[in-house]
Amino acid sequence: MVLLSLTCCILRRKRKKTDEVVKGKGGANELTTVESLQFDLATVHAATNYFSHENKLGEGGFGEVFQGKLPDGEQIAVKRLSKSSRQGDGEFKNEILLVAKLQHINLVRLLGFCLEGDEKLLAYEFVPNKSLDYFLFDPQKRRQLNWPLRYKIISGIARGMLYLHEDSRLRIIHRDLKCSNILLDNEMNPKISDFGMARIFGVNQTQASTNKIVGTFGYMSPEYAMHGEFSMKSDVYSFGILLLEIICGKKNNFYHQLDGGDYLASYVWKQWRDGQPTEVLDPAIVDSYSRDEVLRCLHICLLCIQEDPAIRPTMATVVLMLSSNNFNPPSPQHPAFFIQSRLRGLSIPMKELDSDHPTRRTMASSSNGMSLTELYPR
Repeated sequence: MVLLSLTCCILRRKRKKTDEVVKGKGGANELTTVESLQFDLATVHAATNYFSHENKLGEGGFGEVFQGKLPDGEQIAVKRLSKSSRQGDGEFKNEILLVAKLQHINLVRLLGFCLEGDEKLLAYEFVPNKSLDYFLFDPQKRRQLNWPLRYKIISGIARGMLYLHEDSRLRIIHRDLKCSNILLDNEMNPKISDFGMARIFGVNQTQASTNKIVGTFGYMSPEYAMHGEFSMKSDVYSFGILLLEIICGKKNNFYHQLDGGDYLASYVWKQWRDGQPTEVLDPAIVDSYSRDEVLRCLHICLLCIQEDPAIRPTMATVVLMLSSNNFNPPSPQHPAFFIQSRLRGLSIPMKELDSDHPTRRTMASSSNGMSLTELYPR
């Protein structure tokens, strides 16, 4: 009986240690830290005037965002998950525990959360200049984004992604990098937001797969959209598409009517291949752009959206290429091409999903296209 009791105690202790290790890898924070971030619902109600329409900042795939003010005067942005949102408790806690561990100038800072009754609320630092798509895709506001400012934004996003991939305590794959998830502070510094779909990798882990695909059409890498395989190179692909949009001033689902009607990425590739890369530039930057910087960014963009993830650069290499004039990058290979659905405005990989396997899609509109929250690959 004594031996049996000792054995049970040892096994229990080992199981507890294992759970702690798993929590550490999975991003679970210490209980005291999580509790210190918890807001009560009354505080959030007071801060946002009970989620008044006047305080509403926007709406995304998972719910609404409201501006608020805490009793000490601090401005906050409250993300309120809708009752019908498919972001469950798991994704909600994931976002809390992920963002609470992250500290970087190019990442939005989590201030707290509230989980009471049916309400799931996240309180972030208030970023006054809204999101990048608010400026980039507006015919008038895009003129405020001259080339030096765009280059600053590009570099900041790259540094933020490098931090997520290599420099933080965790290795984090964002999985939904896009213009509407890049917020701009009062000095127009970019801050990456929305970590509800992010995944943590182990130190030596390079790739994972899933049967639940989340993200946004047009930004998803081919291997992720088609096979559920994601890695740091999936984020690199999304960064490349984001870079393409910043340079061209057009959404990735833009359908170019010349040359037989090209999808934006294929149009840019053809112009690059034919020696006319500056033809794709946003007219709003033609008076302010640096030819060397623009060509370097286009080169990086095409390297990032190559179909084979193995030959895409890492974010560390991207940051190096952006900051060095002497770096000689390889020639980009043919990018992954997409076909365009004119009916829905979606960008879908040319290979069709396997019809023998059922798919279930949940679409949520956003200011930057359609967000895919569930898709089961073959």
